[in-house]
Amino acid sequence: MKKLNYILAFLILNLLLISGVNAQTWVSQTSGTTNWFYGVYFTDANTGTAVGQQIHRTIDGGTTWTPQTSGVTVNLPCVFFIDANNGTTAGEMGTILRTADGGATWAPQTSGTTNEFFGIFFTDLNNGTAVGQNGTIIRTADGGATWTPQTSGVAIWLTGVSFTDLNTGTVTGENGTILRTADGGATWTPQTSGVTIEWLNGVSFTDANTGTVIGDNGIILRTIDGGTTWTPQTSGTTIGLTAVSFTDANNGTVVGGNSLILRTLNGGTTWTQQTSPVPNKNLTSVHFTDANNGTAVGNDGTILRTMDGGATFVEVIDEVPTGFLLSQNYPNPFNPSTSIEFSIPQASFVELKVYDVLGNEVATLVNDEQSAGVYRVDFNSEGLSSGFYVATITAGNYTSSIKMTLMK
Repeated sequence: MKKLNYILAFLILNLLLISGVNAQTWVSQTSGTTNWFYGVYFTDANTGTAVGQQIHRTIDGGTTWTPQTSGVTVNLPCVFFIDANNGTTAGEMGTILRTADGGATWAPQTSGTTNEFFGIFFTDLNNGTAVGQNGTIIRTADGGATWTPQTSGVAIWLTGVSFTDLNTGTVTGENGTILRTADGGATWTPQTSGVTIEWLNGVSFTDANTGTVIGDNGIILRTIDGGTTWTPQTSGTTIGLTAVSFTDANNGTVVGGNSLILRTLNGGTTWTQQTSPVPNKNLTSVHFTDANNGTAVGNDGTILRTMDGGATFVEVIDEVPTGFLLSQNYPNPFNPSTSIEFSIPQASFVELKVYDVLGNEVATLVNDEQSAGVYRVDFNSEGLSSGFYVATITAGNYTSSIKMTLMK
């Protein structure tokens, strides 16, 4: 009997371990409010600010969110911090607020307009740009002590702004509008987006040439030449997209209505929908400080957090394997998702990528240092056509591949 109990305990333990999720994926945090959040910005994995109908602050990665006193009653759709202490938020009625102490105090600045602001970006402590209603673009070179209007050449709502250096920036707006400057906003030049009706709601550039724009009806546009050409990407949805955050040329996240979260590991060649822990929310803003740590906010005080890029990794903590192994995916054939399991007997930098039959990379599933263990990762084929695909793993000096069959 004792031996039988031991065997049963051993089996139950292993079942629990095998089903245990090692990563956090997206989790819902307690904001302490039901007010809307419209913008969020983090300066490191722990320190961030969410703005909207209130301002809230965290210094522990969102474990606790503390309300701050803004001194205003208007909505604040956008926020940007240069470091943990120095930040700016902007919103309705031309409101601009500045803090030099992490939001302990917020001081109003004179914007020179009553138009609402929807986007703000600083390249350093002093130089920043805010965009908004009726084609409004204003610029500061002294940390907001003075704001100077710039000529946008349009009279529409401008929704987002991203700069990669003091001079090079891009602005999005309604009716497919994209504006570009190479001289700090002294001149703004319209670019051809290929979109004429829908709103473009956000923009994220990782260098002067590489950027992504998102908008209504699931629109995602990509450029690798500074906006000379914009190429549509397949988002797999017609839901309105509201915000985008890239940390490098490959890793990016988009959020939108109906709790939608999309993730790419290959610059948007493929976008994979991730699971939100809360349904039916309008996610309005997202910001990542690195490929893994990100926060999204939305209506009803919604704050979502991931520490693994939102991916779903499952670790089998049975025992340290004796050798490297890439197992055949299951199920196979599959539609639309399949699981791939791999083993590493020692800590290694692991790359697990999927290619089509022509050798084109379609997904990067793992690209990180992993401790010894057995792992399983899900591959979602949304946006891909039926056919054969190859999953290849590289871990240290070990390389192996498997063939997978997608049948739709």
